[in-house]
Order: sequence, then C-alpha cells, then structure tokens
Amino acid sequence: MYGMKATNIRARVRAEMTEEIKTIARRHLATDGANLSLRAVARDLGVVSSAIYRYFASRDELLTALILDAYNSLGQTVEDRERAVARDDLTGRWMAVCDSVRGWALERPHEYALIYGSPVPGYQAPQDTVAAATRAVTVLGTIIQDAAVTGRVRHDPPEPLAAEVVEDVRRAGSVIAPDVPDAVTARALSAWVTLFGSVSFELFGQLNQVVMHRDEFFAHQMRVQARFVGI
Repeated sequence: MYGMKATNIRARVRAEMTEEIKTIARRHLATDGANLSLRAVARDLGVVSSAIYRYFASRDELLTALILDAYNSLGQTVEDRERAVARDDLTGRWMAVCDSVRGWALERPHEYALIYGSPVPGYQAPQDTVAAATRAVTVLGTIIQDAAVTGRVRHDPPEPLAAEVVEDVRRAGSVIAPDVPDAVTARALSAWVTLFGSVSFELFGQLNQVVMHRDEFFAHQMRVQARFVGI
C-alpha cells in the first residue's frame, strides 16, 4: 500500500512538473518564437538545466509536446463548437468551424504561430502529431460528408483536375469524406486553405490598414466559401 501511494505521488509530481515546464515554454513562445532554449526555461523554473532533461530529452521533444497540445486544443475547440449546432444546419456548422478556428487563434496567437507559422529550423515533427493535426479538418470532412449522403451538396460543373491533383484529392477524401465527389472535395480543401490563410493574414498583420471591420469581413469570406464548397 505504501509503495503504491509513493508511486502515485511521484506520478502526480512528475505530471505537475511537466505541465509547469510547458507553461513556461509557452510564455517563451510569446517572446522568442519557436526558438526555445531549455536553459532559459530551466532558469525561469528555478532549476538547473539538467533537471529539465528528466522530463524532456531535448528541445525538439518539448516542442513536440507543445505542438500536440496546441493541435488538440484547437481540435477540441472546433469539435465542441460544431457539435452545438443542429446537424441539419450545414452552413451553421461550417461557420461554427470557421469562427472557432479564428477565435482560438486570436486568443492563442503564439500557439497558432507554432503550428501554422514558419517551420522551426531543424525541427522535424514526428508521425504521432498527425492525428492531432487533423482533428479540426476532420470536422470539415464530416460536414461535407453529411451534405453528400443527404443529397444536399451542390454539383456545379467542376473545374477539370489534373490527374496528379485527382490522386491527392481522393487520398484526402478517403480519410475525411469518402462519399463526397472529387470536385467537391477539391473545393473543400481550397476553402480550408482560404480559412487558414485568412486567419494568418489577420494574425500576422497583413490586413492592417486594409480591412478595418475584421469580424464582418471574415464572416463574409466564410459564407462565400460555404457556397463555393456547395453546402
């Protein structure tokens, strides 16, 4: 019994220390970007730098933990917001996804920059980040999948797709929306790129002195994209 209690205490202390390290590292993202220094994190934590390595073997391992947290936080936000909308309100669900992506990014700009900004020099994301990274886009796939199986997706004459593009579109569609026509999947992927491009332009200052009414402009853009996709 004593041994089990001691093990539980050590596990709890380790979990708390791990979260504290990540909290401090996130603060450094705001000042240093993704150029994290384990020595600087250790200094702020009040421990010697070697102590950090008991929790994260390298800077890249700490970055991966922060990236996973960011993707999962965004994914959870998108899933929760979209789930609250009636299933038959396809446009409402699409707008909920768009609004939640933008809202999350504006609240957590440095985490957004970590996962959607410039690549970190010398860092290669491991394969286990893929599932977390696709949570948000999977919600979009669910919307267009629901539109397709209920006969509520519009079939405009599609722009011809190059054979190589068809392969890419079908590969993506097979994962997120298997019953959606290729042309609709291609438009949905374009709309997804537009969504994140719009958020990035706003967050990184590209709309400064150009668009003053950001909320209204974003809502207009995303409604246009919903129509473009065909829902």
